Amino acid sequence: MKKITLSQAIQQLATLDISSRALTEAALAKSEDPQGEGSLVFTRLYHQQALELAVASDARRKEGKPFSALDGIPVSIKDLFDVAGESTTAGSKVLRDALVAAENATVVQKLLDAGVVIIGKTNMTEFAYSGLGINPHYGTPANPFDRATRRIPGGSSSGAAVSVSDGMSLGAIGSDTGGSVRIPAAFCGLTGYKPTARRISQTGLLPLSTALDTIGVITHDLVSCIALDGVIADIPVQITEKSLLQAHFAIPQTLVLNGLDADVQRAFTIAIEKLKQSGAKVSEIPCHEFSELADINATGGFTALESWAWHQNLIEQKGEQYDPRVVSRIRRGAALNQADLKRLELQRADWQQRVAQTIGQFDALLMPTVPMIAPSIAELEADDDTYFRANAAALRNPSVINFLDGCAVSLPCHQEGEAPVGLMVAALPLHDDALLSWSLQIERCLKAE
Repeated sequence: MKKITLSQAIQQLATLDISSRALTEAALAKSEDPQGEGSLVFTRLYHQQALELAVASDARRKEGKPFSALDGIPVSIKDLFDVAGESTTAGSKVLRDALVAAENATVVQKLLDAGVVIIGKTNMTEFAYSGLGINPHYGTPANPFDRATRRIPGGSSSGAAVSVSDGMSLGAIGSDTGGSVRIPAAFCGLTGYKPTARRISQTGLLPLSTALDTIGVITHDLVSCIALDGVIADIPVQITEKSLLQAHFAIPQTLVLNGLDADVQRAFTIAIEKLKQSGAKVSEIPCHEFSELADINATGGFTALESWAWHQNLIEQKGEQYDPRVVSRIRRGAALNQADLKRLELQRADWQQRVAQTIGQFDALLMPTVPMIAPSIAELEADDDTYFRANAAALRNPSVINFLDGCAVSLPCHQEGEAPVGLMVAALPLHDDALLSWSLQIERCLKAE
């Protein structure tokens, strides 16, 4: 079957030009191809259940009674969403024998209520604690670009991105605590959307940091992201028509442009020039507040503090079964206490208020999603220093928006045939409607010849 986007599949299902069964069988075939990445993409594949859901969806379509526009669409879910009757393992070994979930996560239930076909649970960085996607327990699926080199997919929603890029699903539900939807989208040439966190219920999501966790989506294009978000969000976004002739965007000059590699610098420069040629006004602003984040989070921040609170007992019992590179970061939280949490909360609120004053006059911020193209899995597995440097670099830009509690999109901005590069478009909390409306115009501009 020719590769199609989620939004194209919605249209073809509506006109009965394609069936959910055909879409699902194609996704399963890709997932189970021994020459493909499926064994590394999924921690659990729902072959029989997915086919049954697809057949039921087709029957509803023929009766003219689909549950939603996405009825019959094959989608993957990250391995930290509860599914009733299963242990939620979050890419770990230590939770394989954990108590099974009593009920579906809210997001999972919303997908099923909409008739979405859940293909399987996707692999991830253990407990979502890295932006690279490497998993020593279940292996690491390779980025679709330059497969011979086997580059990282980005994380922590690693399997989510590759499930979409390789046709194993038409969309993926992931989580984003410091960029875990946008980083793999950028590395894999896909579109990732991190909404304002409070728009989507996190009930049934295994947490990393409740202060920063967000549920997001990865698809081939922004229209597809908006459609998938519309199923899982408590409040749908309202898209309005925008013109780049009226746009005023800002590029922060502090932190986010440091150390760009040549591929990213070139793609970002070309993307900004395209926007300017289309009539957008683009200003460079200092945004000095971004330089404060390293000091604010020097002792590990919310992620270390809150993950240690969740994992402490488990680490005491089974710490040797954790990925050493993950558990070492969680252990940083052992030195933090409620006074540190209160300090972080006050610093964050003050920082957010000052950033809002700095950027509030602009329609969106523009920056590279990550400062480099995806490195190889082998080089990061081989050396701890290389791993942690790459991880810090990957998380640097997107994590700014999580600390802001903002919303952001990563759009592919590289030229065809080149290494994937993401352009991040970001905005203040609950500015999702405007963010997505502007991002649709930016995406259209970037795709124009």
